[in-house]
Amino acid sequence: MQKIGEGAEISGNVMLDVAGVELTSEDIERVAHPACGGVILFSRNYDNPSQLANLVGSIRASSPSPLLVSVDHEGGRVQRFRDGFTCLPPMAWLGQCYDRDAGKALQQTRELGWLMAAECRMVDIDFSFAPVLDLGLGVCEVIGNRAFHADPDVVSLLATAWMHGMHEAGMAAVGKHFPGHGAVTEDSHLDLPVDSRDIDTILKSDVRPYSSMFGEGLEAVMPAHVIYRQADAHAAGFSHFWLQQILRDQLKFDGVIFSDDLSMAAAASAGSYATRALAAIDAGCDMVLICNQPQAADEILQVMQGRHSVESQRRLQTMVATKNTDLAGQLSGKRGNKAVKLAAEGVTAMEQAA
Repeated sequence: MQKIGEGAEISGNVMLDVAGVELTSEDIERVAHPACGGVILFSRNYDNPSQLANLVGSIRASSPSPLLVSVDHEGGRVQRFRDGFTCLPPMAWLGQCYDRDAGKALQQTRELGWLMAAECRMVDIDFSFAPVLDLGLGVCEVIGNRAFHADPDVVSLLATAWMHGMHEAGMAAVGKHFPGHGAVTEDSHLDLPVDSRDIDTILKSDVRPYSSMFGEGLEAVMPAHVIYRQADAHAAGFSHFWLQQILRDQLKFDGVIFSDDLSMAAAASAGSYATRALAAIDAGCDMVLICNQPQAADEILQVMQGRHSVESQRRLQTMVATKNTDLAGQLSGKRGNKAVKLAAEGVTAMEQAA
């Protein structure tokens, strides 16, 4: 398959959001800014698949250079597009399936990863921030059933299967939230979580799915807005230790590092919005996200202009979707119908168990 934007480069290092189902003049101005390299979509941007495809087309047409269009579309409660898209079960259902029949569950996981990616690709979205690699330890409510399993080896297997399904649809994958958000109680959207476990425990458990998936072709990671007290005083997304010493040097990861949303409460520990963006880039992020704060986006765009490295440009190209001209036929055919029925089975099972 061929990269859709092959020959052109993602030249910005800021990913921002837009206001609604159509672009405003302010949206167009931000998307056209030289530092803007991507747009992330939310539920407020969605009415129906046709409208969404038109919005994505408008976003791409508003930028003088190629950019990435993304979404948080994991399944379960984190699924931005509903009516017109298949309702996907939370990943914990696949972990439960694995405990009953490992081989069957891996195939089911691959099919649902493919379905998620295929439906997003049909409206020209490059990638979803998935899969979640956090461990389902029953501690962190904001992760909860978004996690595949408590066992890091099972998470590795299931998340790799999900990623392979995404790849079959032409979509790159993003593992999150490095090195792991599953062992803290606080929600980093609202507070700054602190993980007090020793580094060896984190490396031997939470980090294992990452190290396993790097060898399978995982293109990107998103670090957690969590402080790992025994490793560093900075949250992982602003930490040279986690992003350089561990990710780049120890684990030999050469893919994309996306910051988590810099508007989250946990990110405030890094200072002003401009300071947060600079700290994330300096720590090793290739692209920073700023959501739901238009004025902060303007501040970050201004300070980020001219700070995009050649290495980040090279990495970000791997996130551009690849062409798969047969997706529509597959979705309407036997594979798509079977995957939709499988998703409905998972949703029903989780609803009945709730």
